[in-house]
Amino acid sequence: MSNFKSFASDNYAGIHPEIVQAIIDANVGHASSYGNDSYSEKAVATFKKHFGDDIDVFFVFNGTAANVLSFKAITKSYQSIICAETAHLHVDECGAPELLTGCKTLTLPTLDGKLTPEIIKKQLYGFGDQHHSQPKVISITQSTELGTVYSTAEITAIADLAHQHGMLLHMDGSRISNAAASLGLSFKEFTADAGVDVLSFGGTKNGLMMGEAIVFFNRGLAEDFKYIRKQTMQLGSKMRYIAAQFEALLSNDLWFRNANNANEMAKLLASKIERIPQITITQKVDANAVFAIIPREYIPLLQQVSFFYVWSEEKSEVRWMTSFDTTREDIDRFVEQIEKICSESWKSICV
Repeated sequence: MSNFKSFASDNYAGIHPEIVQAIIDANVGHASSYGNDSYSEKAVATFKKHFGDDIDVFFVFNGTAANVLSFKAITKSYQSIICAETAHLHVDECGAPELLTGCKTLTLPTLDGKLTPEIIKKQLYGFGDQHHSQPKVISITQSTELGTVYSTAEITAIADLAHQHGMLLHMDGSRISNAAASLGLSFKEFTADAGVDVLSFGGTKNGLMMGEAIVFFNRGLAEDFKYIRKQTMQLGSKMRYIAAQFEALLSNDLWFRNANNANEMAKLLASKIERIPQITITQKVDANAVFAIIPREYIPLLQQVSFFYVWSEEKSEVRWMTSFDTTREDIDRFVEQIEKICSESWKSICV
C-alpha cells in the first residue's frame, strides 16, 4: 500500500491535534466518575449554547450506540422505525436496532439518500391494527450516506408528517458538522427548530478519538435514559475524556473548520474528476463524499494507490470520502494517479 492518504472513510483519519490536547488537559488529577465531573458539565453547557437550553445530552462510546439507544428510549418492541434503504442503521449496524429494541425496520428506496413525505407515506398504514407493527419513528441521516444534505424545509416537512401521525423524528447526525457547514446554518436551525425530537451527534468522523452524543429536544423522552444507557453498557466511568473532546470540538469553531475543510476537499476532488471522460459522478456533492462510476478494471489499480470502498459492485460505483486532514496536495496526487491509470488503460484499449 502506498503512503497516500485513504479516501475510504473519514473514520480513517487520526485525531485532530486540538482534540488530543483536550484529552491531555483533562488528564490531570482526579475527577468524579460516570459524568459527575466538571468536564462533562462544561461540555453539556456548550451543547446548550449550540442547541438551546431545553435539551438533555448523554455521551456514549460510538455511533451505533447513539442510534440504537435513541430508539430504545422512544419505542416499544411492537413498533417500527422507518428509514432510507441506505441508512447506516439498516445496512451497517448488524441488526442492532432490531435486536435491542425489538422494532421492525421499514426501509424505503431513494435516489439520493433523502426521504421525502411522499416516499415515507408508503409505510404509513396499519395504525391501530394489532397484526401490523406500528410506525413510531422516522429516522433520517444528515448528511446522508450518499453525501447529500437535507435542507431545513425538507426536515421540517418530514417532522410535520411524523408529528401529524403521532410519530417521532430521529436524526442520525454522524456527519452533522459536515451538513451544518454545507448549509451555512447553526445546528439548532435544522434540528430543534425544524422539529427533530432526538439527535445522534457524531464526533469521531470529524476529528474525535471516540465518543458520540445523544441530544433529546423533547426532554420527556429522556426521563429514563440514564438507566437505559447503564443497562446497555454505554456509561463511561471516565466520562471526562469523552466530554473534553466535545468541549474542544464545539468551541472556537473547530467543528466547522474540520467539516468545512472536508467538504471543500470533496468539491475540489469532484471538480477535477469531472474532466476525466471515463468517470461519471453520480450524486450531488453536498458534504464530504464523492460517488462515481468508473470502469471496473480501474478499481483495483486505484485501490493500490489509495484504498477506497466500492459502493455498488453491480454499477461499478465507488465512494471517495475526504476528511478534516485532507489537503489540496492529497487531492492533486490522487487525481494525477487516476488520470495516469485512465490514460494508460485507454491507450491499451485503443491498441
